Amino acid sequence: MANYIMLANWTDQGMRAVSESPERFDAARKTLEEMGGSVSSVFMTMGQYDLVIVYEAPDDAVAARFTLLLGQQGNVRTQSLKAFPEDAYRRITASLA
Repeated sequence: MANYIMLANWTDQGMRAVSESPERFDAARKTLEEMGGSVSSVFMTMGQYDLVIVYEAPDDAVAARFTLLLGQQGNVRTQSLKAFPEDAYRRITASLA
């Protein structure tokens, strides 16, 4: 499975109902699991982003669909990063030599 990092900020709508955020996250986790993925970890952060979510998905299409579904709800704005684990990072950089 491919790894992804999602950087999220609450929208005005999401902030007005921030106390409901854990329940919304539980629903998002369940949605991702139904799509064949899983959440590895979630962090509420201080600074530029409100949440950092590390997850796995079967492929980029599932990751994109998951991100779009979250965006449709209007509670968060996201930026997604495809993440390469250390072994892939080492193989990629070794192939340059």
